[in-house]
Amino acid sequence: MFGVQLFLQHFSPQTEASTQEKKQLDNSEDVVQKKMKKKKKKKSVFVTVGTTSFDALVEAMDSEELIQTLIERGYDSLTIQRGRGTYVPKHIVTSTSSERSSAIKVQVVEFLPSLDAILKEASLVISHAGAGSVFESLSLGKPTLVVVNESLMDNHQVELAETLASLGHVAWTKPDGLLQALNAFDPNSLVKYESGECTLAKDIEDFVFL
Repeated sequence: MFGVQLFLQHFSPQTEASTQEKKQLDNSEDVVQKKMKKKKKKKSVFVTVGTTSFDALVEAMDSEELIQTLIERGYDSLTIQRGRGTYVPKHIVTSTSSERSSAIKVQVVEFLPSLDAILKEASLVISHAGAGSVFESLSLGKPTLVVVNESLMDNHQVELAETLASLGHVAWTKPDGLLQALNAFDPNSLVKYESGECTLAKDIEDFVFL
C-alpha cells in the first residue's frame, strides 16, 4: 500500500502536466484550423462614370496616395469604369511595388455589359453624380461616395448630391477633394436608402431636372 502511494505521488503530477499540455496542444490546433477555415472577406471598390466621360474623376483615382488609403482601409480590389473618357490611368496600373501589387488588384475598363454583378460585390461605390448610377448603387445598399462633375452645362449634379447627403444617404465631393473625402468617409454613418422611400428617386429627379 505504501509502495502504491509513492508510485502515485511520483507519477501523478507528471501525468496531470501531460494532460494539460495535450489540452493546450489540442486547443492550439483548433485555433489554427479555425483560422485556416475562416476565409478573408473581400472588400472591393467600384468607380463608375456611367455612360458618359468624367476624366477628372478617373485622373483623381490615378494616385498612389489614394490607393494606399484604400489599402489601409482594407480594400483589396479596385475596378474603374472610365466610360468614353480619354484619360487612362497609368500610375496605379503600372506600379513597380510588388508589395502594393499584392495588396490590391487594380483593373480599368471602358464599359461593362452590366453593372449588376460588380455593384452587388462592391463594398464601396465611388460614382459620378448621375441619378441613374447613384440610385442603382443606393438601391443595393452600397456605401456611396458621389463625385460631382463640375464641367457639365446646366449642371444639376450638385443639387442631387447635396439633397441625398442632407438625408444622410451619401457623402459627396468634387474631384480635387476626393482623397480628403475618402479619408473622412465613414460608411457606418450613412442612412440606408429604402427603395421607393417616399418616391425619393422620382422626387429628386423631378427637382433637379425642372
